[in-house]
Amino acid sequence: MPDLAVVIVSWNVRELLASCLHSLFVDLASSDGRSSVWVIDNASTDGTPEMVTECFPQVQLVAQDENLGFSAGNNVVLSRLTHESPPTGSPSYLWLLNPDTEVKPGAAATLIRALDRHPQAGMVGAKLLYPNGLLQHGAFRFPGLAQLAFELFPLPQHLYETRLNGRYPTHFYQKADPFRVDHPLGASMMVRADAVADVGLLDERYRMYCEEIDWCWRMQRAGWTRLCAPAAEVIHHGGQSTSQVPIPSFVDLWTSRARLYARHHGSTTWLLAQAMVRAGMRRRMESAEPEMVEACRDIIRAWRDAR
Repeated sequence: MPDLAVVIVSWNVRELLASCLHSLFVDLASSDGRSSVWVIDNASTDGTPEMVTECFPQVQLVAQDENLGFSAGNNVVLSRLTHESPPTGSPSYLWLLNPDTEVKPGAAATLIRALDRHPQAGMVGAKLLYPNGLLQHGAFRFPGLAQLAFELFPLPQHLYETRLNGRYPTHFYQKADPFRVDHPLGASMMVRADAVADVGLLDERYRMYCEEIDWCWRMQRAGWTRLCAPAAEVIHHGGQSTSQVPIPSFVDLWTSRARLYARHHGSTTWLLAQAMVRAGMRRRMESAEPEMVEACRDIIRAWRDAR
């Protein structure tokens, strides 16, 4: 297995991170290649740095004194590994993992094998599972107006799991071979170091959410394909950090979407998207508590000023 660096950004999810690291090291132990594991702790107050130091001394811990968010947190290590390291010491692959994941045996080797066999692939995602073992959609088509409609307005329930909402058919995840996707979910994405050197690091203007979509759009324009490898399985608990601050996370999500749509869509789609978000947020405000009403106003302003 070629050299691999695993990068995990964590904030106040100590027990989940411990489970993630335990499963990860079990998986890495079964491979022959060299690997390193990095944890960037975003100023946790739950004893996360102490737990990592005590229980996982092989981890390279980077303890921050402020919460940098997902993109900037990952970039702390990605910049070292892709720009500052000498070429002979740089890893070939970089695996960005959420701390609320658990790696199933063989996942790392399967993801690397997918990139080895597809030289033009810049990124590969895993098959994500809920803790109960059911499939969690882990790959999506690039978002447009239809996906906004599903997020903002009530639509027929049977359409939510379809192509209209950016989903790939569930039978794709039952295949042994990787399939091409627009972008994987950021909970588990392995990137080729050469692709990062080509398109650049994560955009730190996305504090949380949409950063992986922006990255994949940039990869597409640079000629790199993206894959999902269903044979690599990762359990994803989901939303464990953001649920601690639900309203700020809601604002971060929609502010990031504003930046994403402004950057990657043309004028007509952008104007229609703005109108849809205004209507959707005003609809939400009708029955919301004061704090959420103010959050919706902040989101409307963000979409007005994003371009």
